Amino acid sequence: MSLRLIDVSREYVAGKPVLSGIDLAIEPGEFVTVVGASGSGKSTLLCLIAGLARPTTGQVLLDGQEVLGPGPDRGMAFQTASLYPWRSVARNVAFGLEAMGVPRDVRDERVRWLLDEVGLTAFAGTLPGKLSGGQQQRVSIARALACQPRVLLLDEPFGALDVQTKEDMQLFIRQIWQDVGTTVVMVTHDVEEAVFLGQRVLVLSSDPGRISQDIQVDLPEPRTLTVRRSAEFLALRARVEDLVRAEHRAHQALNGHAG
Repeated sequence: MSLRLIDVSREYVAGKPVLSGIDLAIEPGEFVTVVGASGSGKSTLLCLIAGLARPTTGQVLLDGQEVLGPGPDRGMAFQTASLYPWRSVARNVAFGLEAMGVPRDVRDERVRWLLDEVGLTAFAGTLPGKLSGGQQQRVSIARALACQPRVLLLDEPFGALDVQTKEDMQLFIRQIWQDVGTTVVMVTHDVEEAVFLGQRVLVLSSDPGRISQDIQVDLPEPRTLTVRRSAEFLALRARVEDLVRAEHRAHQALNGHAG
C-alpha cells in the first residue's frame, strides 16, 4: 500500500506549525525510520498517518485515498505496550479482530499464527502483568498486526527496554517485517537503531518539523548485529548523528539557548 504525504503541515496552536511542507512517498513493503531533534514532530507525523490527527493543510494518502481517521489498514504500537491487564495475551492480540466481528475460528487461527511468530505461544493464557517488558512489546506488536494492516506505525517501541532486550527486539521486528511484508514507519530517538533497522532514514528539522534529509541505507541483508561493526554502518551512523546534532544546535540557536 503506497503512502503519500503531500505538502502536509500541522498546527496545534494557530500560526505555530509543528510540521510544515512535508512531502513524502513510501512504497509498499518499505521499512522507514524517522529521527530528529526534540520538537521536530516525529510522533505528530505518525499520528497524521494513523489518522489520529488531521493535517492543518495538505493530504495524507493511502493508495490514493485520503486518510480521514484511524482504520484497520494501519496498526500502531507505542513505547508503552498499553495492554489490557484483565485480558490474556491471546485475548489482547484478538481485540481488534473481535471489534471487527471476525468469526471466532478465523480469529483463533490468526492469533495462533501471530503468537507463534512472536515466540509467545506458551504464554497465550498469561495475563500481561506476568510478562517482561520485551514480551509485552511483542504482544503489543502482535496486536497491531492482528488485523493485517498494510502499514505498521511504531513510536519508539523499544525506548524503555534494557540494551540486551532492545537488541533482541530490533532483530525481532526486522524478522516480523520480512515475514509479513507490511510497510513499517518507525520513530526513534536512537540513531544507531534507525540506521540498523531502516531501509531509509528520514532526518527531521525542528520549528517547524521538515524533512531535512532522506537517506538510503544500503547495508547487507539480512541484517545481523555484526553489521554494526562494519565501516559502512559506522559511516552512515556518523552521518545521521552529525545531521541530528546540527539540527539540534540550530534549534537551540533559534530559541536563544547556548550549548
